[in-house]
Order: sequence, then C-alpha cells, then structure tokens
Amino acid sequence: MPQSIPLEYYLVLSAVIFCIGAIGVLMRRNAIKIFMSIELMLNAVNLTLVAFSSYLGDSAGQIFVFFVMTVAAAEAAVGLAIMLALFRTKHTVYVDEANLMRW
Repeated sequence: MPQSIPLEYYLVLSAVIFCIGAIGVLMRRNAIKIFMSIELMLNAVNLTLVAFSSYLGDSAGQIFVFFVMTVAAAEAAVGLAIMLALFRTKHTVYVDEANLMRW
C-alpha cells in the first residue's frame, strides 16, 4: 500500500496559493489580473476542501467544491462582461482609471 501525502502538505500548498492570490488582488491594478488572482484564491479554498474531504473520508467537501466551481465560472463570466463594458466606455482595463462610481 503506497504512503499517502500528509494533510499538512496540502494545507501549506493551499495557504501559499491563497497568499499569492491575495497579494495579486492587493497589488495589481489591471482588472484581468485581479480576476485571475481571485480565481487563484478560490482554487486554494477548493484544494483545502478536497484535502479535508479526502482526509475525513467524506464526500461532502468534494460536492461543495463542485458548487464553488460553478459559482466561480459564473463570476468569471459576469466579471468578463463588466470588463468588456468598462473597456468600451473608458478604453482601459485599469481599475485606477475606471472611476465610474465617483461623483
């Protein structure tokens, strides 16, 4: 029987991926890169859910990941539509220059 990878390795990898995504959201000004960083953060959470689901022997976490992936796909579609509308009006995808909500 092969040895399995310990749960801590998955959690550390997930924390690193989540931190990379959080830094990307906080440091980037390009809206496309911000959405990619949000997707990284969602995938890190999915990795954690799958790791705990496998560790506990329960499939509820894996089912929950399916719903999170569905919401992430919808978020990507809505975000892309918003960015397309932003680009058509302001001719830029930088969030600093898009001041649509200001008076």
